[in-house]
Amino acid sequence: MKSEAAVDIMSALSQKARLDVFRTLVRAGDDGATPSAILAETDIGPTGLSFHLKTLLHAGLVEVEAAGRQRIYRANYQAMRELVSFLTEACCTGLTVAPAEFEGEKT
Repeated sequence: MKSEAAVDIMSALSQKARLDVFRTLVRAGDDGATPSAILAETDIGPTGLSFHLKTLLHAGLVEVEAAGRQRIYRANYQAMRELVSFLTEACCTGLTVAPAEFEGEKT
C-alpha cells in the first residue's frame, strides 16, 4: 500500500459518522447491508449517509453491488488488512524496548 492510499483510508475513517457506517458494514459481514439497514443502525440521515458512503467508496473501504432496485454495501476487508499491514510492516524496528513491556499502558 502506498502512503497516499493509507492517508485516504485513515482520513475517511477519521469522522465519527463514517466510522460508524464502516463498523456497521463490518458487523454485517459478507451479506453486506442496504442503505436502509445502515440507517437503522446509525444516527445518520439519508443525505448524510449518501455522502459518507461515497467517501468510503472513494477511499476503497466499501464496495457496492446492485441487487435489483437495492444497493448492497460491504466492507472491503482486503483494504482493511492492507492498511493494518502497512501500519505494522516495520513494527518494532530499531526499538530497544519490546512492545510486550508496554502491555497494559494506555495512551
